[in-house]
Formats: sequence, structure tokens, C-alpha cells
Amino acid sequence: LMVWLRRCTHYLFIVVVAVNSTLLTINAGDYIFYTDWVWTSYTVFSISQTLMLIVGATYYLTFTGVPGTATYYALIMTVYTWIAKGAWFALGYPYDFIVTPVWLPSAMLLDLVYWATKKNKHSLILFGGVLVGMSLPLFNMVNLITVADPLETAFKYPRPTLPPYMTPIEPQVGKFYNSPVALGAGAGAVLACTFAALGCKLNTWTYRWMAA
Repeated sequence: LMVWLRRCTHYLFIVVVAVNSTLLTINAGDYIFYTDWVWTSYTVFSISQTLMLIVGATYYLTFTGVPGTATYYALIMTVYTWIAKGAWFALGYPYDFIVTPVWLPSAMLLDLVYWATKKNKHSLILFGGVLVGMSLPLFNMVNLITVADPLETAFKYPRPTLPPYMTPIEPQVGKFYNSPVALGAGAGAVLACTFAALGCKLNTWTYRWMAA
């Protein structure tokens, strides 16, 4: 019974964290849509994605103890986001599917750290956190360069179902002078370690709840 309860709690956590990760990163590829604040949005979205990815991936990874499950978790987030944003696209919101797979390489680095340090949790938190925090903003910039510009798309192909409040306006001049990749990576590297530790702790709590 305890094994069954623990597994059910585990699957519930995975669904809840993955769904919330998806909701919090739902606009993560559409920086250019917010033209006035593109770099600020990019930095904030990079950090939010980093944290949501690592807390769920670390939880999943330490629960199973199998290197590779962090990447599998990133795949779950990717598919969830494809479904959610696919629905947005059907409603008239310009969207390009290339935006979400950027989570996968960072999750692969997390798996690699766990495997290379022989499943050492503290190394996972420190090294894994730093690698994910520093890498995701970089992969995100590749995403930003390659993604179709939603603003341009909206002007070129107006959709009759696009609600008035989402109708694009001509961009004003607005710049974020510091490097968004450096800022995102610096903040992400520090915060991701904290969230990796939280992912490990969630795992511990799950076992304790089930053992009570």
C-alpha cells in the first residue's frame, strides 16, 4: 500500500509541477511581441523557465534515481506547451513551434551531472544548478534569433479571430542596455541551485508524508 501511495503522490507531483511549468512559460518564446520591453521580457522569461525546469526535473531525477529522467521531464514540458500554445494558435495568436525544445539541452546537462557525479545530490544541486542556469538563457537566445517574429506575423497575416487587446501596435523605441543573456545566466545560475535543492527536498518530503 505504501509503495502504491508513494507512486500516486509522485505522479501527482509530476503532473502538477509540469502543468505549472507550462503555464508559467506559456509566453516564453514571444519576446518580440513585447517590442518595447523585449530584452527585459527575455531576461525574466529566461529565469522563470530555468527555475520551473530545474525544480521539476530535479524532483523527477532524484525520485527515480535514473539519469535521463530530467530530459524526459523537459520533454513532458515541451509536449504540454505544444498542446497549450497550439490551442492559442488556433484562436488566432501568431506562434512558432520552434520555441519550446530549448529546455531539452539544459535538462540533458542536468542528467549528465547526475550521472558523472555518481548520483551525488549535492553535486547535482551545485553543478547542475549552475549549468542549467547558465545554459538556458544561451539556448533561449538561439531560439529568439530563429523564431518567427510574432509582431511581423500578426501584421502580415491578420487573423479575424485575434481579439482587439492582442492587436499589435507599432513598436516604440525602448532598449535594455545590459546583455540579457549575461543577466539571465548570472541570476539563473544562482537561483537554479536554490530550486534544484527545492526539487531534492520535495522528493524527501514525499517519502516522509507517505511514511507518516
